[in-house]
Order: sequence, then structure tokens, then C-alpha cells
Amino acid sequence: MTIELILFIIFSSISAVSSILMITRSNPVISALFLIVNFASLAGLYLLLNAQFIAVAQVIVYAGAIMVLFLFVIMLLKPEREKLFALHPRVKTFALIIAMLVFIQLVYMVFLSHPSSSVNPVVAESVKAGTIEQIGRELYTNYVLPFEAAGFLLLAATIGALILAKKKFD
Repeated sequence: MTIELILFIIFSSISAVSSILMITRSNPVISALFLIVNFASLAGLYLLLNAQFIAVAQVIVYAGAIMVLFLFVIMLLKPEREKLFALHPRVKTFALIIAMLVFIQLVYMVFLSHPSSSVNPVVAESVKAGTIEQIGRELYTNYVLPFEAAGFLLLAATIGALILAKKKFD
């Protein structure tokens, strides 16, 4: 078994389990946290497919921005239950152990690991296709007209939302 297959099995099982746990939890905050775990495992699967931009966008946009908004809305809807989310000492210890393991893995990857010198040409081409530079080049050369049209559409939607939200017309 290769490392890619092992990582695929790990990420896909984390994604499947976290999606089931997200649906079955009665507490909306815990459900949202399982959704964040699901987004992170999907980003890992995107990295296995050599789609770095999509993986980074998955983490930044979905797990970062949108889930923060979800959590704010959930916490604003039920502020009286906020005291119930205090962590049990065993859970804090378990979270600390997991955080230390992740930190040790990151330190190992940054300082002690060496990249492979033998890269398949097909893999090298797919890695190049998923970079932000290549996506930007394609967007601003071959797809500049649809990109500008989407920009004008978003601008019109923003102006329309501002006009609709205005209380009194001058």
C-alpha cells in the first residue's frame, strides 16, 4: 500500500464518520464542529488530488469564514445554553494530547522530512495545473470575459442589495 492510498482511506473515513456525526448530533454547535472536521478532511482529499488551490479555498472559505458565521448565528440564537459548552477535564486532556501530536507532526514535516526526488511526469504536470499561478494565468488569459462578467454581476447584486436595504429614498 502506498502512502497516497493510506491517506485516502484515512481522509475518506474521517469525512464519512464526521458527516454522520454531524447529522446525528442534537446540539447545533457540536454539529457545526463536525462540519468543520468534514471540511478539513475534504481539503486533505483535494490535496491528494493535487488541487492545492481548491484545498486552500475549502479551508479558508468554508471552514474559516462560513462556519464562523454559522457559529455566531447559533450562539446568538441560544445564548442561555452557552454555559453547557464547558469542556470536561478528560476532554481537555484528550484535546491537548491531540494538539501536541499534530504539532509534533508539523515540526517533523517542516524540519526533518525531505521531499521525494523521483516524481512521475504526469504527477508533476497535475501539480503544476493546480497551482494558484496556473489558475490565475488561465483566468486572466483564456477566461477573462466570463471572469469580468461575473464581477459585474456581483457588483450589480451588491448595488441592488444596498438599494433594497435603504430605508428611505432621497
